[in-house]
Amino acid sequence: MSREPRRPRCAPLIPRARAGRAQRAVLVLLALCAGALLLAGQPLVPTARSLALHFATLQAGELLKGACYLAEEIFHLDSRHHGSFWRALSSCFPPHWHGPMLLVCGSAYVALFGDGQQLGLHFTLASLCQLLILALGIRKPSAVEMSEMSERSKQNVAHGLAWSFYVGYLKIVLPRVKKSMEEFSRANPNLPACKKTWKLHILIPLSCDIYDDLEKADSNIQYVTELTETTLARAGIKKRVYKHSLYAITDEENQLWHCAVEYATPLQTLYAMSQDECAAFSREERLEQAKLFYRTLEEILRGSKECADTYRLIAYEEPEEAESHFLSREIVWHLRQEHHEEISVQEQSHPPSPSTALDSAELNLQISVSDLPQPLRTDGF
Repeated sequence: MSREPRRPRCAPLIPRARAGRAQRAVLVLLALCAGALLLAGQPLVPTARSLALHFATLQAGELLKGACYLAEEIFHLDSRHHGSFWRALSSCFPPHWHGPMLLVCGSAYVALFGDGQQLGLHFTLASLCQLLILALGIRKPSAVEMSEMSERSKQNVAHGLAWSFYVGYLKIVLPRVKKSMEEFSRANPNLPACKKTWKLHILIPLSCDIYDDLEKADSNIQYVTELTETTLARAGIKKRVYKHSLYAITDEENQLWHCAVEYATPLQTLYAMSQDECAAFSREERLEQAKLFYRTLEEILRGSKECADTYRLIAYEEPEEAESHFLSREIVWHLRQEHHEEISVQEQSHPPSPSTALDSAELNLQISVSDLPQPLRTDGF
């Protein structure tokens, strides 16, 4: 029975999609606050009046913020809103219930308090406070809110790069990888064949630092040959060529592993953006986008039927102390994992049969040497 290989110690942590726990926390805190009000035994009318005032203040703040944005957007009606004022208005005030909510809260306050002058004073003070908050920039979304909004709306740099990589490259080449590996295996029958490794192994370093020559990245990785080319007409380019390089990876026991491996080229874009001042892309943002790129690409490929079982994503974080053979060990770990998976599948498809050994006297078959049919008995019958 083969032993499953252990994971390298530098396995990266890829964040999962947020599961809405913040919204559940809001509901829990809302229930606690409501319970605290009930236990405090406050009179109903003053409590309702205060709630109506607070709601009116919040809606007034949102309307004032929208009015400030509208003052800018009216100068971009043609370029941003197709010349439509109502489109600009709806963009500045996305939830259409702010106005009606303000009227309802104001009416409830007047009905409970009975004095419109007090409402006007409170409304003026609330507007002053909201405008001060906007002017000082106090109410800004946190980094977590920005991250969640961009992930939920699928508008990250990583989302665009992952989809571009899939549609413009992987969707074209992955369905042909197994056939290319099969042709190489037939041309080299002396090399051991493990069909589970007949995939395109895509390297995703979270540092986005990519070597153009894998042999320079690790001396245990040696170029062998090019696999069969795929030639297509693409985006006006006649006979565009897609091909993969086959490498021999030497493990710590000097055993050779052959596989098609290459970097995910969009990571070069992330790295270049972090080096260009015009992109305003920090190292921390680059790391976050690299992780999101891996997660998005994994989700896309998992849902692609034509790319099933034709790829292996190898995401890794390079160790702080340089190791000359870190990359080859990382690739070999995945190859061993695939080899282990193939052995497991073979064992499941060919379960050991129960012992049904028959005595040689009970099963005495004779194989005829002649091509003509011969009697099975030796006594001539």
